[in-house]
Amino acid sequence: MPETWSLGLIGFPLGHSISPALHQSALQQAGLKGSYSLFPVSPEEDGKKGLVALMQLLRSGQLQGLNVTIPHKQNVLSLVDDLTPSAAAIGASNTLYMKGGRLIGDNTDAPGFWGDLQHLPLNGAATALILGAGGAARAVVFALLTHGWQVRITDLFEKQTKSLCEHFSAQSLDASGLQAIDFTPRAIAAAAQNCSLIVNTTPVGMHPKVEESPWPENVPFPKDACLYDVIYNPMETRLMQLAKTAGLPCRNGLGMLVEQAALAFERWTGFAPSRDLMLEAFLHPARSDS
Repeated sequence: MPETWSLGLIGFPLGHSISPALHQSALQQAGLKGSYSLFPVSPEEDGKKGLVALMQLLRSGQLQGLNVTIPHKQNVLSLVDDLTPSAAAIGASNTLYMKGGRLIGDNTDAPGFWGDLQHLPLNGAATALILGAGGAARAVVFALLTHGWQVRITDLFEKQTKSLCEHFSAQSLDASGLQAIDFTPRAIAAAAQNCSLIVNTTPVGMHPKVEESPWPENVPFPKDACLYDVIYNPMETRLMQLAKTAGLPCRNGLGMLVEQAALAFERWTGFAPSRDLMLEAFLHPARSDS
């Protein structure tokens, strides 16, 4: 075990990341000396050199663990030695570490989402409607499919929806419950009728465009369903406001962020930090330092 842990996050941009606060709390809880740094790597052509250099720091032991966020969750796949089964099936990695002399690409987004989802009062048929088919959707779809859910997915960009469905159909998991639907009010209304969960994985409603919602106007929300919005800035999106008005229990993505961070920290150090204390470090930094 290293005397000092050097951890960090790869992505671009990273100016508003809350990951350092979460992981500094985890280090403090574990009684470990260390730091969590931000490594902004441009997605431009010269960005690959930056990724390769960071991979080398992991291989040499100068870094003990890295998280990966947009836009590099897929870019790092070709730079690791092995992928965990979940990372391979999802087609994205958000957690990197060395194990047995090999660089491992893992994914804690899917279990992070699933773990936090359990805070909602899920009832009825295990059928979900997913808005968006980008990178965040892949982890959500994987988590739901592996727990036996029926998943309907839609995106403004039809090619993206098709690509996601084709990807999961080629994996060694049962994707028969995955269905693509058109991004039209009529199709979304029909798909929503019998679903017990709506998940927004699009960036619509994020700061600064906080007045926008991905839910079509004049389409009623399904009765007895729950809403999960992976956005956490703002803490309550316009979509969540509309869903709450319609009587749906709602949850934002902050819990998922904390859960995936805690799981990554456990992969690196073997220590399982308190999620509540990690969240406290973000919400009330002065109090958590006292």
